[in-house]
Amino acid sequence: MNAPTVRDQLLARAGDHSPGLLFEDRSWTYDEVVRESCVRAAVLETLLPADAPPHLGVLLDNVPEFSFLLGGAALGGHVVVGLNPTRRGASLAADVARADVQAIVTDSSYVDLLEGLDLGVPVLPLDCPDWGQLLEEHADAPVPDAEVGPNTLLMLIFTSGTSGDPKAVNVTQTKVAHPGRFLSERFGLGPGDVAYLSMPMFHSNAIMAGWGPALASGTTMALARRFSASGFLPDVRRYRATYANYVGKPLTYVMATPEQPDDADNTLRLVFGNEANDRDIEGFGRRFGCTVVDSYSSTENAVIVQRVPEMPPGSLGRPLDGVKVLDPETMAETPDAEFGPHGELLNAQAATGELVNTTGAGAFAGYYKDPDAESERMRSGMYWSGDLAYRDADGFVYFAGRTADWLRVDGENLAAAPVERILLRHPAVEEAAVYAVPDDAVGDQVMAALVVRDGLDPAGLEEFLAAQPDLSPRAWPRFVRVVDTLPRTATNKVLKRSLAAEGPVAGDGTLWTREARGTSYR
Repeated sequence: MNAPTVRDQLLARAGDHSPGLLFEDRSWTYDEVVRESCVRAAVLETLLPADAPPHLGVLLDNVPEFSFLLGGAALGGHVVVGLNPTRRGASLAADVARADVQAIVTDSSYVDLLEGLDLGVPVLPLDCPDWGQLLEEHADAPVPDAEVGPNTLLMLIFTSGTSGDPKAVNVTQTKVAHPGRFLSERFGLGPGDVAYLSMPMFHSNAIMAGWGPALASGTTMALARRFSASGFLPDVRRYRATYANYVGKPLTYVMATPEQPDDADNTLRLVFGNEANDRDIEGFGRRFGCTVVDSYSSTENAVIVQRVPEMPPGSLGRPLDGVKVLDPETMAETPDAEFGPHGELLNAQAATGELVNTTGAGAFAGYYKDPDAESERMRSGMYWSGDLAYRDADGFVYFAGRTADWLRVDGENLAAAPVERILLRHPAVEEAAVYAVPDDAVGDQVMAALVVRDGLDPAGLEEFLAAQPDLSPRAWPRFVRVVDTLPRTATNKVLKRSLAAEGPVAGDGTLWTREARGTSYR
């Protein structure tokens, strides 16, 4: 089967008068979506200079214009650069420059973010006369005659930047079209379904797990301007959504809303995403009467691990062929994890390594004009994910954090994610982030930031930790910071480097501390 393109998938919807796009109180058929996309392709051809990279910066929420611009870029061979509205000032300007953006489309929600920045490119708010005039001038635009292939660049999507400056990932036509076709076939999506898209469209999850599968299968797209935990179920009912995608903590946030006896009275059939914890995966499916499928992947989409039935608790699942856990220094495969009678990891230092695609780059198409970052990812012809993991004797892998999540405690390497999973066992702990703070002598001390419900105090935490047989004594947090919220990226990933930079302080919360050789918190 030939590699698909988004252009071909979009043109396949021409003449389709079934609902294609829903937004608040408006709707478009798929045929209208194609025609609106043709208009945007003509606008981009006029707007973007012919002697420069055809890159349009889009600083918008999930509004119909974002989808139309994406469709226009797909038809005309242009490139949408998704700009993150949580970036500010010089950082946002640097993203624009790094991605060779030639013009920016935004709206009144974000135009103030761009004022005063030395961008050197035109900024067009959607409600300005110039934008309206451009749309009117090209209202009857035909399908553009453009050479577009599977490897034609469609988007630049910035990584989340949880461990450093965001990098612009090259997203080709097939990198959206192929998973769109694969996921829609895997989940049985089609014209009778409605996909609810509330994750930000400047990020890969919304495009590859939401927009792409809907387009590939003729599924109706229902856009939410922004994700809202309290608005999730009302929107699902309003649009009669059968499918939704997520990344990060949205399931946690929806689960934190007051439970109602009729929560399962909705049309939702399937929810797909990544980075949810076991408790929320099971609880969300039970409460809302749907199936939750969680899978490990990243914006680069080069390392994939899939959940399977009867997998061990805490596991990511089974990796695809060629994905292995390697020692980053020796490049050898790490030994199988060994567990004690209570599930404690006995050989954490030896078994923990980096998730690697040993067959090559997979779907990774590189970073835009960033050869150093590409070289860091592609070493010895293999893709190194930057994520730590360990593998059991049955081939299941367990996430252990980012490579920056290694802690050196009393001369032993310790990974953050297993400690977070243990803390999340406590019913009062809603969220947990474990990270390193400097030890007064040498190495690191373990610190945890927790979002908790009522019912947890320092004595209760000590009692709980003492009852966890798989918690290493070295992994007991020395400092616990109880906060209302954790700092996050726009895609709900915790910014641990911000927490670590603050050190062992209460900040905007409460700090619990234990003595170096004790277990009691005060």
